[in-house]
Amino acid sequence: MLRWFRADLHLHTCLSPCADSTMSPMAIVKEAKKRKLQIVGICDHNSVENVEAVRKAGKRERLAVMGGIEITSREEVHILGFFSKKTALWNIQDMVYKKLSGENDENLFGEQIVADEYDRVIGSNKRLLIGASRLSVEEIVDAIHGLGGLAIASHIDRQSFSIIGQLGFVPRGLTLDALEISPLASREKRCSFSQEYDLPLVTFSDAHCLDDIRRSFSSFLMGGVSVEEIKKALMGKDGRKVIME
Repeated sequence: MLRWFRADLHLHTCLSPCADSTMSPMAIVKEAKKRKLQIVGICDHNSVENVEAVRKAGKRERLAVMGGIEITSREEVHILGFFSKKTALWNIQDMVYKKLSGENDENLFGEQIVADEYDRVIGSNKRLLIGASRLSVEEIVDAIHGLGGLAIASHIDRQSFSIIGQLGFVPRGLTLDALEISPLASREKRCSFSQEYDLPLVTFSDAHCLDDIRRSFSSFLMGGVSVEEIKKALMGKDGRKVIME
């Protein structure tokens, strides 16, 4: 049986140095529930270390949590990757970590807090997560798909860290599953992207603070919550579909 799910699949936790320290696992779950979301996606910069904590917190509150990551390519393009399996998440993180350089400066970039499902601080990540990896856009998308994941180009309407802003176009042959529009895009801008690119469009909040959760979201008609179901909705297969809200 198909049902609609309200989904904001681009949230950052306190692990991302640019995110507010209040974006802890339980706080995110409670805010998402308050705002009537049924699915959230956790996509910290170049790391998945807080995904499992949010999943555990979500399970207690009956909120579905998609494990994800926002990878910065060597071209400084942001790509979202989503995975159903824990092993795939850890594998993509291992690959990205091997291609990251530098150490985080908390005074310059912010803290990178690792927390548990009860919002207790259990450590900090010392890598420079805000930096670009040495992976190309093509390598990132191929790696995501190779691990059974879903690849979405982040906030393509923005000038910085977007595939269009950095490259000027979406390369032919790049097998993205969808393009994400930011909450700042006008209706006219959304329509222009829809006409220009033969790819599904979604919109999510890219929330870095609690107040921004569900600032923008998409609704998915699906049979359940998984990468496979989301892919079907993006492709309009078997009665599934997605609409930008």
